[in-house]
Amino acid sequence: MLSDIEIAKQAKMLKISEIAKKLGITEEEYEPYGHYKAKLSESLYEKTKDKPDGKLILVTAINPTPAGEGKTTISVGLHEAMHVIGKNSILALREPSLGPVFGIKGGAAGGGYAQVVPMEDINLHFTGDMHAITAANNLLCALIDNSMQQGNPLHIDQRRIMFKRCLDMNDRALRDIIIGLGSKVNGIPREDSFQITVASEIMAILCLAADLEDLKKRIERILVAYTTDGKPVFAKDIGGCGAMVALLKDALKPNLVQTLENNPALIHGGPFANIAHGCNSVRATKLALKLADYTITEAGFGSDLGAEKFFDIKCRFAGLKPSCVVLVATIRALKYNGGVARADLTAENVPALEKGIVNLRTHIENMKKFGVPVVVAINRFASDTEAEIEVIKKTCAEMGVEVSLAEIFANGGKGGTDLAEKVVATIENNESNFKPLYDEKLPIKEKLGIIAKEIYRADGVIFTAQAEKALKEINELGYDKIPVCVAKTQYSLSDDPTKLGKPEGFEITVRDLRVSAGAGFVVAYTGDIMTMPGLPKVPAANNIDCDNKGNIYGLF
Repeated sequence: MLSDIEIAKQAKMLKISEIAKKLGITEEEYEPYGHYKAKLSESLYEKTKDKPDGKLILVTAINPTPAGEGKTTISVGLHEAMHVIGKNSILALREPSLGPVFGIKGGAAGGGYAQVVPMEDINLHFTGDMHAITAANNLLCALIDNSMQQGNPLHIDQRRIMFKRCLDMNDRALRDIIIGLGSKVNGIPREDSFQITVASEIMAILCLAADLEDLKKRIERILVAYTTDGKPVFAKDIGGCGAMVALLKDALKPNLVQTLENNPALIHGGPFANIAHGCNSVRATKLALKLADYTITEAGFGSDLGAEKFFDIKCRFAGLKPSCVVLVATIRALKYNGGVARADLTAENVPALEKGIVNLRTHIENMKKFGVPVVVAINRFASDTEAEIEVIKKTCAEMGVEVSLAEIFANGGKGGTDLAEKVVATIENNESNFKPLYDEKLPIKEKLGIIAKEIYRADGVIFTAQAEKALKEINELGYDKIPVCVAKTQYSLSDDPTKLGKPEGFEITVRDLRVSAGAGFVVAYTGDIMTMPGLPKVPAANNIDCDNKGNIYGLF
C-alpha cells in the first residue's frame, strides 16, 4: 500500500496557469510561485466583486481521537466528488503549521487519494506566509523592547507586556524565558515567552482582515502593554505598524494550488482551533464564493471548537451564511469514545459504539443550534462491519440527518459521490437559517456561559481570581462587547481531555482572559491549554529525510 507522500509524488499536476484558467483567472490576476503555486492578486477581487456568492459548506468533526477522523481528507474528497457529479466547486483550507508537521501529526494536506498538492511545499515553507507572520509579530516585539531601552517614553511597565514573541515550531523551552541579560546595551532584563505562530494575534488578524487598509487598522489596535499607571499601550503608540503591513502585504493574498484530481484549491491562513479561531482566511473564503457554485471549507478540530468559532467569529465578522455542515466521524473513533483501547478498535464492538455514539449525537445537536442543515460523513475503514454501520444509520435517521459512508481515502472523488449528492440535495431542499449562538453585546460572562452550556454541555463556568481581575480590566477598556474565543482542549467537550463521549456534571474553569483587540475578540484560557506546544518523545521530525536529489521522505 502506498503512503500518502508516495501517492502525492505520483500525481500528475497541471501547471498553475491551467488551474487558474479553470476559474477564469487571467495571467494578470495571479502571481506564480514556481510551476504549481500562485498568489491571487488584488485585481481579482475587483473583477469578481459583483458576482453572486456560491453556497458555503463547512466541514467539521467529532472530537479528535488517536484513531483519527480524516476531516481534511473528507474536505478534499468532497471537493473532488463534486466535480465527479458535475458540480462547480472550490476548496478553501488552512495552511499547515510547521509545529505539528515536525511534532505529532506530521503533514496535513489530506490523505490517500484525497490530497492537495504540491504536498511537500504546502507542509513546509509554501509561499512564506508563516514566515511573514512570524517576522511581523517579532518586529513589533523588538519595537516594544527598543522603546523601553530608548528612555521608555511611553512608561511601559515591563511586568505587563501583553504581546509575545512567536515561532512556528513546537519548542517548550521557549514558553517562559528571560531576555535582556548581559550588559546594559542588551536591553532591559525581563520575563518573556514565545507562542507558536498560529496562536499569534497577527495570524488571527491576517485571517480576519478584509484588505490592506483593514489589516493596518487591526494591527494598530493591538493591545501590547500597560503603562506603570495602568493605562493601555497599543501598537499604534509604539510605531512600525506600516512596516508590519509591508511584511504582510503578500501574505494577505490567498494561495492557489490543486488537488490530486487537478481541481482548484485555495490554502490560506492557519490559526489553531484549540488556541485560536481555527479557520482559513476571510479573504480566501469570500473570494472562493465568487469563483465557484460551491465552496468547501473546514474548521479545526471538533465542532465544539472550530465550528463554533467559525460561526460565532468568522461568519459574524465576514457576513457569511453557511448552507450546510458536513460532520465527519469514524466508527473507530466512536468506539474509542465508548471505552475501547486503541489497539482493539478494528474488532467489531457494537455495544462500545452504541455507548460512544453519544459524542456524534451531541455534535449534531450542537450544529443544529446554528440553524444550518447537517450531513454526517462517515470516513469508512475496511474494519467497519455491517452491524456497526447499521448503528450509525439508525442514529442519524433518528436525528433527521443524512449520512454517507465515504470511501474517499482509497478512491478519491469517486468514493465520495454519494456524499456530494446528499450535500447538494440537502442544500437544495433545506433553507439555512444561520444565526450565531449569542449576541456579542452580552457581557463576557454571559457569552461564555452560553457556549459552555449549549456547546460543551457544562453546568456552569468558574472564573479564577486571575480571570476575574482580567475581566475587570477588559470591561474598563470597553472590550467586553466583542465575541469570545475559547482556548480549550480539543479532545473532549469539557476542559478535561480525559473525559470522552458526552461528559456530564462538570464546570468549565476559565483561568485567564486576554483581549485580542486587533483580531476583535477576547480569548478565554481554560484547563492546561498552552499556546506553545512541545515535541513528543519521538517527534515526526525523526522520520523525515531528504536525499541528495532533493526528494523528501517520511513527511506522512
